[in-house]
Formats: sequence, C-alpha cells, structure tokens
Amino acid sequence: MPIIILIAALIGLRYFEVWKFAEMSWWWVILLMVIAFIWFEFVEKIFGLDKKKAHNVDEERRKARVKEAFEKSQKK
Repeated sequence: MPIIILIAALIGLRYFEVWKFAEMSWWWVILLMVIAFIWFEFVEKIFGLDKKKAHNVDEERRKARVKEAFEKSQKK
C-alpha cells in the first residue's frame, strides 16, 4: 500500500510541478507503477500473501461468530 501512496504523491507533485519534481521524468512514475503491478500480480501470489490476507479475514469472522454464539448461550 505504501507504494500506491508514493505513486499518487509523485503523480500529484509532478503534474503540479512542485519544487524539484517539476524536472523529474515521468518514466520514474511509470517505473514505480510497473513495480507495483509486478508486486501485486506476481510476488504476492508467489509468497502466498494474498491467501494469508483472506485467511485472516475468515479467522476474524469465525471469532466473531463464536463470540456471538457464546453470548447468546449465556443470556439464556
């Protein structure tokens, strides 16, 4: 996510020609976009980071469901 924020900031700074970013080539921004694309499309899948995120979401849902069921059984 930080790389996406960096890309957005660089686009804004380059577009509005702020400070030294006015002289910066657009190729640097494009390079960062290519790196982000490669990271999100290939590297995350190779290391299983996308599955880990999905697993964490499922785990949180399971914990919430167990907690809710426990609270309902305690009220009876």
